[in-house]
Amino acid sequence: MASYKMGPIGGKAFNHSANNDAEVEYDRLRDLARAEGSKRKALSDQSRQAYERGDGAAAHDLSVEAKKHGAKMDEYNKQASDFIFRENNANGRVPEDTIDLHGQFAEEAEDIVEQRIKYAQQTGQSHLHVIVGKGIHSVNHVQKIKPRVEQVCQELGLQYATEANAGVIFVNLQGGPAVIPPLDNHGRPQHSNYQGGNQQHGGQQQHGGYQGGQQQHHGGSPGQPQHQQGGQQQNNDNEELEKLAKKFLPKIIKKLEGCCVVM
Repeated sequence: MASYKMGPIGGKAFNHSANNDAEVEYDRLRDLARAEGSKRKALSDQSRQAYERGDGAAAHDLSVEAKKHGAKMDEYNKQASDFIFRENNANGRVPEDTIDLHGQFAEEAEDIVEQRIKYAQQTGQSHLHVIVGKGIHSVNHVQKIKPRVEQVCQELGLQYATEANAGVIFVNLQGGPAVIPPLDNHGRPQHSNYQGGNQQHGGQQQHGGYQGGQQQHHGGSPGQPQHQQGGQQQNNDNEELEKLAKKFLPKIIKKLEGCCVVM
């Protein structure tokens, strides 16, 4: 497990109003990791000094102890990372297509987003919103997580774009261009029928146009059926006249024979 460069956490680690117990637990784990990191550094310095004195045995022993504290530091940081990720990404706190990396160190965020992207691709997801933060609470207001996420996307060959909220990155998981979906009335991305860079949404619009074409096709053909229908109506009228003629014409002829002499 890689050893993380320790520094001030800075900023708000939670994306919600966490209860005091959650904040205390997160800070406790980070403090334990920081303490182990301090011990590791002190022992590493002593090991280097022993080596410079020519005391190889002491240098080796001190180096071994330093590595033990480094492993403990990594373990506490891992626990803190897992804890804050569960808190910030619990059901109902972020949409299913979103992960929040608040409270993560840059190295932790890099590992998390890479695993999340691969999982999303395996499960057929088309996109991912990654909350990286704006760096407002970071030293000199520098975004530390965003460059790591962008690096992961580049390494995986995925295109990405910064959303209107500068603290969120949109990643197209299908390999196409990162076309950010429009926002709804609540400022949330509209993802109904949206499939990322493959523009399947546009394809559905074309499918809708195809249906419209059929409607137009059906709308254009009634002229011919209506004409045919008019001809059928005329034929029906002629048949009725013919029936009437056959019915009354013999009676008329008979009356004429009774009153007139046929020459």
